[in-house]
Amino acid sequence: MSLQICILTPDRVFWNQEAEEIILPTNTGQMGVLTNHAPIITALDIGIMSIRTQKDWTSVALMGGFALVKQNQVTVLVNSAESKETIDSTEAEQAFLEAKDQLEKALGQKEKVEANFAFKRARARYQLVS
Repeated sequence: MSLQICILTPDRVFWNQEAEEIILPTNTGQMGVLTNHAPIITALDIGIMSIRTQKDWTSVALMGGFALVKQNQVTVLVNSAESKETIDSTEAEQAFLEAKDQLEKALGQKEKVEANFAFKRARARYQLVS
């Protein structure tokens, strides 16, 4: 038996396939899910989701959202999702370095929060292609 994984963004079904195991980037750290996992709803942080099919591991950059695990079905609702093939590695590295610089230079509370979100998004995209 395997997991049915469905990743939904506001504009499309990003992924809808079976997998043997997943690792989710939750707000409290990484969470692994295997078949017959206890039912749970969890908030997702900006980060990398790893999916193990029978063949190999696939990684996806998620931009925050929620995941529902119930009866070997995992529904992932996210603001955005990207695969490695859609990201230019040079652009991702440049965006990561710029976001890191902006985070270090942020002064006010609002500026720090915005810079932190931009940094997390850029880091997730960069990690995916590195």
